[in-house]
Amino acid sequence: MNVTSGPPGGGSASGRPIMALLDLLGRRGTLRILWELRGGGLTFRALQAAADTNPGVLNSRVKELRQAGIVTRGDGGYELTASGRALVKKLVSLNRWADEWAQDAHGDQGRT
Repeated sequence: MNVTSGPPGGGSASGRPIMALLDLLGRRGTLRILWELRGGGLTFRALQAAADTNPGVLNSRVKELRQAGIVTRGDGGYELTASGRALVKKLVSLNRWADEWAQDAHGDQGRT
């Protein structure tokens, strides 16, 4: 995948890798696939069941994630690459931030 143009069928006109990544992560089912693969490899069927998505969407997303070097096909099915594992670590941190943000936002509602 060319990180400046983003994944096939999309990407950022700005040419910035962060925009291409956000475009990929924003596609339906992508984050769920990454989340489900964080614990190890899954076959296509197991990943489909875990991600609760239809085969067409799953196939498209896995293809895009493979082209991006985030997911690979191993002996046990689909799994995260080293780059994919590093990304998921960042997403876990982002999830913690989002939890704090939501808690703060919810707490601020009563003060306005």
